[in-house]
Amino acid sequence: MPVIYVVGIGPGGSETITPQAMNILQSCKVVAGYVKYVDMIRDLVPGKFLYSSPMKMEVQRCRDVLKISQEFGYDIALISSGDSGVYGMAGLMLEVASGSGVEVRVIPGITAANSCAAVLGAPLMNDYVTISLSDYLTEWRIIEKRLIFACMGDFVICLYNPASSKRPQNFRRACDIILRYYDGDTPAGFVRNIGRDGDTHGVMTLNEIRRCDIDMLCTVIIGNSQTYILDGKMITPRGYKV
Repeated sequence: MPVIYVVGIGPGGSETITPQAMNILQSCKVVAGYVKYVDMIRDLVPGKFLYSSPMKMEVQRCRDVLKISQEFGYDIALISSGDSGVYGMAGLMLEVASGSGVEVRVIPGITAANSCAAVLGAPLMNDYVTISLSDYLTEWRIIEKRLIFACMGDFVICLYNPASSKRPQNFRRACDIILRYYDGDTPAGFVRNIGRDGDTHGVMTLNEIRRCDIDMLCTVIIGNSQTYILDGKMITPRGYKV
């Protein structure tokens, strides 16, 4: 019986792909995914049949993967960046394959929140939320509501998909909402191109990060009322007495 593995490949570098994920990539005959992600691991899977498709083709990609699995009986690795179950392909593949008789297994990876937090220090040591600012699949009014309730709960907030060429205003709109509840001096940080060539990062205040050139290659973490900066690193204390 063929298996479709939905594999999280981490933030980008080969060193952040888990051994489990790497073993599956090497054992499957077919590796499929978004064009950019397939290119990222191309050198790691020599001799494999690579199937890729562009952005906004996610449903068709899952249908094609299922068809290949059914017709040829191949085990297939369908890849997502980060963790496949966090804004990735896992849920969609499970939905598409339901009732087909093909087994789907979800293989976790290191999501952007974790890899970004490690670069910035330890900002996620206490309760936090992740919110995507992409309004392609989620209406902005819902995103705004989630931001408001996250602030009301004094959560550390990790922002995925903060801005793009088609929606450059979303990040600053989100910061303006957060600034209704959080002080402008609240620690904040970003990482761009995490785990890839040319990665950069910065630690600053909420007021300062609002003015930064943040794009889709960035992940942003905004601290809460307890977060502070120590030796250039963000820390959200757990509550231990030091």
